[in-house]
Amino acid sequence: MTDSPTTVRPDRRAELAAGLARVRARIADACAAAGRDRGEITLVAVTKTYPAADVVALAGLGVTDVGENRDQEAAPKAAEATAAGATPRWHFIGQLQRNKARSVVRYADVVQSVDSVRLAAALDSAAAAARDRPLDVLVQVSVDGDPARGGALPDVADPDRGLGAVAAAVAGAGGLRLAGLMAVAPLGWEQDRAFARLAEVVARFRADHPEATVLSAGMSGDLEIAIEYGATHVRVGSALLGMRSTLR
Repeated sequence: MTDSPTTVRPDRRAELAAGLARVRARIADACAAAGRDRGEITLVAVTKTYPAADVVALAGLGVTDVGENRDQEAAPKAAEATAAGATPRWHFIGQLQRNKARSVVRYADVVQSVDSVRLAAALDSAAAAARDRPLDVLVQVSVDGDPARGGALPDVADPDRGLGAVAAAVAGAGGLRLAGLMAVAPLGWEQDRAFARLAEVVARFRADHPEATVLSAGMSGDLEIAIEYGATHVRVGSALLGMRSTLR
């Protein structure tokens, strides 16, 4: 008899438990250094390319939030994990095409990567039709303001990509709830510069949307500095789950 897709091998569970202990220790140390309460930080385990069995194992270890970046992978994985009794809070964190909105709103609890008014409108329509409660949304903000990459543009009055326009569209949508911001540190930027710039954007954003308190920033390589600069959610993949190529 072959194992099901959600069968957790004892050795893999031990690997995940060890990775989780290391990441939790890093978060605790970062909070202590920044003078922050550990309870302010949510770990989002980024399970893209990892099997549903890992989601099940992580849920059993107390992980409450998982992140995925491709609908083609996330939708069946969420279904498999749910069938196995794992019910984490699912975050969609990748670039999202508008034609995937109807699929994503059926399993995601949070979409972290909304960066245009048009995408917000597509999600609003899909969420209103398929959900019994609003979908939590984070507006992805571009730290360096490069329009060629993902992220709403701060300090730009663009009607589709401007941060103010996107935030207003989400806040005014009946099927969505504006929860906060998400960002990725730009490649090539020194970490302090990137997160200090992000903190400036966040401060201005919260002046207009004080209820939108989530800041998803920081990954395996920079979670400590993200916490120092105010992150409430850190998205961790390889430091928690290991390098995908090493898994059998």
